[in-house]
Amino acid sequence: MRRRAEQKEDSAEPIAMEKDYGSITTNAPVQRPDRNVFSDGTSRVDFVLVWEEPLSSQEEERKGLGLTHKKWRMAFLNKLRDSGLLQETKEVLEVKTKICFVLLSAPWNVLCYYAEEITLRVPLQVVTAPSTNWSARVLSRLSLPNPMSQDVPNPPLDFHTCQFRNNKLQRFLGSDNKEKFFKTTQRHQVLYEILARTPYGSVTRGEVGIDRLLSEQVFTAGYPLHEGGFNMPTPPVPLKSWDLREILYFYWATWSSWRHYQPLDHIREYFGEKIALYFAWLGFYTGWLLPASLVGTVVFLFGFWLMATDVPAKELCDSGNSFPMCSLCHICSDWNYSSICLTYKAGILFDNGGTVFFSVFMSLWAVTFLEYWKRTCLFLSHRWDCSEFQDIEERPRPEFTAMAPMTMKSPVTGAEEPYFPEKQRLNRTMTGCMVIILMVVVVLVFLMAIILYRSILTVFIYKSGGFLTGWAGRVASISSSVLNLIVILLLSRVYMSLAHILTRWEMHRTQSKYEDMFILKVFIFQFINFYSTPIYIAFFKGRFIGYPGNYQTLFGFRNEECGPGGCLIELAQELLVIMVGKQLINNTQEFFGPKLTVWWQKRKLGHQLREVKEEGGEEERREDKQEEEQGDSPWEADYQLLVYEGLFSEYLEMVIQFGFITIFVAACPLAPLFALINNWVEIRLDAQKFVTEYRRPVAERAQDIGIWFPILQFISHIAVLTNAFLIAFTSSFLPRLYYGYTRDETLTGYINFTLATSPGNYRQTQPPCRYRSFRNADGDYLPEYFHLLAIQMAFVIVFEHVVFSIGLLIDLVVPDVPEEVELKMKREHYMAKQALAENQSLGISLFPGEKEVPSKVL
Repeated sequence: MRRRAEQKEDSAEPIAMEKDYGSITTNAPVQRPDRNVFSDGTSRVDFVLVWEEPLSSQEEERKGLGLTHKKWRMAFLNKLRDSGLLQETKEVLEVKTKICFVLLSAPWNVLCYYAEEITLRVPLQVVTAPSTNWSARVLSRLSLPNPMSQDVPNPPLDFHTCQFRNNKLQRFLGSDNKEKFFKTTQRHQVLYEILARTPYGSVTRGEVGIDRLLSEQVFTAGYPLHEGGFNMPTPPVPLKSWDLREILYFYWATWSSWRHYQPLDHIREYFGEKIALYFAWLGFYTGWLLPASLVGTVVFLFGFWLMATDVPAKELCDSGNSFPMCSLCHICSDWNYSSICLTYKAGILFDNGGTVFFSVFMSLWAVTFLEYWKRTCLFLSHRWDCSEFQDIEERPRPEFTAMAPMTMKSPVTGAEEPYFPEKQRLNRTMTGCMVIILMVVVVLVFLMAIILYRSILTVFIYKSGGFLTGWAGRVASISSSVLNLIVILLLSRVYMSLAHILTRWEMHRTQSKYEDMFILKVFIFQFINFYSTPIYIAFFKGRFIGYPGNYQTLFGFRNEECGPGGCLIELAQELLVIMVGKQLINNTQEFFGPKLTVWWQKRKLGHQLREVKEEGGEEERREDKQEEEQGDSPWEADYQLLVYEGLFSEYLEMVIQFGFITIFVAACPLAPLFALINNWVEIRLDAQKFVTEYRRPVAERAQDIGIWFPILQFISHIAVLTNAFLIAFTSSFLPRLYYGYTRDETLTGYINFTLATSPGNYRQTQPPCRYRSFRNADGDYLPEYFHLLAIQMAFVIVFEHVVFSIGLLIDLVVPDVPEEVELKMKREHYMAKQALAENQSLGISLFPGEKEVPSKVL
């Protein structure tokens, strides 16, 4: 690893500050004894590495790789010791294995070196301006009580910060207290940086870093420690003395906190900016779902009134045997149109004039939501000192640093950085694109298989002649929806693993770029995976069926027609099965899965440890009794928790949900309501997982939610087009308007208008039947078909132009940067400019992260 040159003394000041810097620990609450320490009682445990060894040497030899793993492990630990980390080993015996814990601690000099190396930000001055929620400000101005507010103890302080510089240490706030100067999350970041870039073997073979060692099972776990337990302290102590984890559990993760604001500053202080931004976005999105769900529910209830007063529905239900319909498959029998009375009325709940208004509303809602989230994200990133993280401060990934074949001078910082040739990355990216295309083809093949399954099952039920014969189409439709959901979930798991391998192989420089490319791959696949069936039902099913006597076929089966109630109610059913079914499955897994896993791990370890203790002597049992009175050590307790697997699945679940409530909202006005209920549960489940069930993740910095925001923008644009086509070509809104304008305003006779009569040469021995189309007796299209087609195309053009124009106007009216943030940024830039001007007058050029270079005298 290339080391930087020795630091030189710099007489320049980073920012002009007041003389009284104060102390971070002013008025700090009395802290309870900290158990996250070495045996000496002073060295803090910053990270824990764990591995398990069989007690039997024969067992170890049978497992293989035991000697190789030992060699790698010892080499890695020796390298860590050479880098300056303090180590202490703890052992726990089980029945057949020995669990070894290596406690790591970074001394002050190591923290200072790497803090400057990875550009950590440290405090200069306390910012006293409080941060308030916009709804809290509105309610305060109206002098109304705020049921969502709560007084969370020990709110983290906000600071003006700058990048840490070791030779300017005395100018930073709290530098007199070396134990508390670096936040716990910053110590974790330093430790992870060292662990991720330390080699244990050949660098050319990629034998570098803790992540590779974990994947090779050399270590079974590596994690920072939680700060104490999460239950309320016993005996009771003042709120100011509560640990941060206890505060988060009681004021955030409990179900009673569902109606309160999330303590985002506390979340950021404990888990880092990346996780805090996820919960900020999730809470913001859930709050915006409230007006959408209210409007959608009103539109749905409006459908009940229409269902009772709709003239075509009454006409159909009273038609008796007036409309004998042609069979829906080649072995099916004819049926009467009046037999679908209830289904037709149920379709009105989803297919009425209110859905047109709701489609426009949701399109504008999506645009406005994204604009205001952009403002909120900028406010939070600036408040949390991450507004320039990706542009300037983000360093190369440790794995990239270790495996890059060459170095190159950075055009931003001017420093030598690891480099991977763009041509090689482009070739690897193109290979990844081919794999994505192949997987998309696999999804389409499964879609064709489900279509054939639906046709075959319908025919089979009709042939069986059982009690389900009259419900053959509905049974086939529902069962295919459930089967489609299962296929979706299975393919998702396969492709996730494949996308991880491809993205790692592409060698992206920064963690943000790595995650963005991984997310993009998976989203493209999941977009096709989740939305292919609804798109098929909405825009293709029943479009290419022909007419009686000239039906079109696929693999020998007649092309699918829409069910008796029409395609829109089938689409609503498909959406509810996929969306609600997926939410129920995910929430059930998130609620019971982690709890059962943690319970089983604790039970297994506890049972094995008890057996070992019973084999020991009396003196050993007395020592164990004393340990039990204190409880498990923090590293043992955290080892029994689950591994944090990142935020990808959490974001993906919400983004797919966002697509369902915007792209197909015309078919299901209740989708936002189901999403709102799900998200209220989701926030608490995720909070409980992070606080009580996951090992503590290494804090990561982030400027925004990454590529998820462009994906949400893409979905909002696609939603405008899909809703326009859905209303124009799938719903009965425009045919009803056309009939009311050209024939009868009361819609009397509308049912007969939408039905064509089979040609005379079709089933000459039987009376003619009716089918839904605008054709004459010879099977040719009527003029009304072309009139309606022109109206439908015009509607699509007008709809999307109006919505996009209003969305553009909203984008122009709503500024991206809030006024208070803009003023604060200008103030900070002005202070930095003043400091730079002062430094230049001394003949010094100062840039964050650069070494000081005296200016030349010409």
